[in-house]
Amino acid sequence: MSERIRVLLVDDHGLFRSGIKALLKRSEEFEVIGEAADGLEGAKRAKQLQPDVVLLDLHMPGVGGQDALKLILEDVPDTQVLMLTVSEDSEDLLATLHAGATGYLLKNIEAETLIDAIRMASRGEPVVSPLMMGKLLASRAGGRAAAPAQADDELDKLTPRERDILACIAKGQSNKQIARNLEVAESTVKIHVQSILKKLHLSSRVQAAVFAVERGFAAQ
Repeated sequence: MSERIRVLLVDDHGLFRSGIKALLKRSEEFEVIGEAADGLEGAKRAKQLQPDVVLLDLHMPGVGGQDALKLILEDVPDTQVLMLTVSEDSEDLLATLHAGATGYLLKNIEAETLIDAIRMASRGEPVVSPLMMGKLLASRAGGRAAAPAQADDELDKLTPRERDILACIAKGQSNKQIARNLEVAESTVKIHVQSILKKLHLSSRVQAAVFAVERGFAAQ
């Protein structure tokens, strides 16, 4: 059996943490290695336990999710952080993705969706609730200022196929989904993704998604 995905839960609602913990315990694929009821304690626990994935609430008393996210990624940069929140504010989504979160999920998602999201996050794949990505795209459509000339120059470096893949990344699609939608091999998608990141001077798929969305590119 492969190593289990080690998960840290950070949420100020004990009953919610208990529910997530019970859900993950159903599968030997996951191991809940710790819990915290506030952002500061969550950051301390992350540094101590070195989890693969942190499920982090956004709005908590004291140190909230935004600040906790920054602390966690400063101390444990290889940890993947999934925001799990009730906030449907597209600005909250954008701010956390900018800060380095791997994903942004709403608390009303189905159990299996959460399980799949944790799996994806553990592989470094961005995960965003479709509702939230739709809100973000809508908020950026038509009303944004023109993108900087430098950004236009960088986009001009992309091939038509790379532009297609960048738009798919911005919608939160995995390599497997992109390969299926564009009818190409998954290995080909991986090569294109690496090329996109290099050309745009970005370090992750999440940054690529934010780059595309902010410039209205994802809505094309």
